[in-house]
Amino acid sequence: MRKIYLHIILLILLTSVFRVSGQDVTGNFDTAYALAYEGKTNTAHNMLYLMINKPATDIDTSILWASTLSWRGDYDLARAEFNAILSTTKNNREVWISAVKNDLYAKNYATALGLSNKALVHIVNDKELIRLKAIATEGVSGLQYAEDGWYNVDSAVKTKLVTGKKQKTTIAKNIENKNEELERKTPVTEEKLKNSVMVNSSVTVFDQRFDPITTSSIAYKRQTPFGSIIPRINNSNRVGKNGIQLDLDLYPKIAKGFYAYVNYGYSESDLYPNHKVGGDIYYNHKSGLEFSGGGRFINFTTRDIKSITNSIGYYKGNYYFSLRSYITPESNNLTRVSGNLLVRKYLKDAENYMGLNAGYGFSPELRQFTSGDQLLAETLLYIESQRLSFEYQFTSKNNLSAYRTNVGVLRQEQSFDPGSYFYSISAGLTYEFNF
Repeated sequence: MRKIYLHIILLILLTSVFRVSGQDVTGNFDTAYALAYEGKTNTAHNMLYLMINKPATDIDTSILWASTLSWRGDYDLARAEFNAILSTTKNNREVWISAVKNDLYAKNYATALGLSNKALVHIVNDKELIRLKAIATEGVSGLQYAEDGWYNVDSAVKTKLVTGKKQKTTIAKNIENKNEELERKTPVTEEKLKNSVMVNSSVTVFDQRFDPITTSSIAYKRQTPFGSIIPRINNSNRVGKNGIQLDLDLYPKIAKGFYAYVNYGYSESDLYPNHKVGGDIYYNHKSGLEFSGGGRFINFTTRDIKSITNSIGYYKGNYYFSLRSYITPESNNLTRVSGNLLVRKYLKDAENYMGLNAGYGFSPELRQFTSGDQLLAETLLYIESQRLSFEYQFTSKNNLSAYRTNVGVLRQEQSFDPGSYFYSISAGLTYEFNF
């Protein structure tokens, strides 16, 4: 008799369990919605899982499903679901708000800020979206807020929040790194790798009269506690001749913010000056401004050239602007002036950049034979010039190698035919290996 009673009791219990279970699993959207907002997110989640796998799923079910993922702490999965919904509809206020909140739950403040900005384009002047945007903005700024700071006042939804100290520290560091400007580098900035070898090759093609000119160089850079030393060998092949120039650049440190540039070149070839000497003093201010002043002396077989040089540079965020001038006094009381403007945008770091270089005027340093901004050969053949070139440098994944390319167009006057101009196009490639 006792066994019969036990079987009856077990049968009643099992019937109740299956009835409740069946109600949870096969319930409709309204039931799932009510359970979710009663805080029974797991039960609602299980019901919605079956509903979203049906051939046709309405948008409300998709939004609620993505929201339960977010409330359970599956922020990445929820973000993917919200993105899928937003790809088909842009004017649903609820999905925008839920998507922004999901990234606020995950402490992805920058993503939440971007989403709120996009939402306000489609849902104009919405108070809730504006409130969420303000919280995201404050989060990006690194401020701390209560865990429930972004909840609606009338919401009873429970969610799993990860608020560990380690996560907060990581987020703060990521935000700091994103806001940090690129390090400004000068030729005397301390490098981890103190040695580098640079190889360059370039070609210049003219539209008339002259044959193509090829130039090349190889240089070695050594950084010391006192500054950098760069010996270089330049080679030029033009007008059927081949010439070599020995070149030496020094960048000595002077004091905090001050360093110098000193250059000496020697050649026995008539493609280069016999001697050239140059120098500049640079001052790099913490505000991003850089000033320099110096001079050049170039000794050709037929005459000597003396020039005064000066420049001003400015770092603004990831951009660098530099204006340099050459002032050359002449014996007939005339003064030849040329200018050069460089605009450079740095990419992921100071070794990856692109830039535009423009020049105009009279100068013995016409930079006809160059690699980027490095003068390879001077000549007195050309008097006036207008120059425009583009440069691009990128590094390998391990940053041991750097590749720089430059393409330029020049318009130049011929000294033996004043007022007559010709054009040239030049292109060069430089490879640098650091060790």
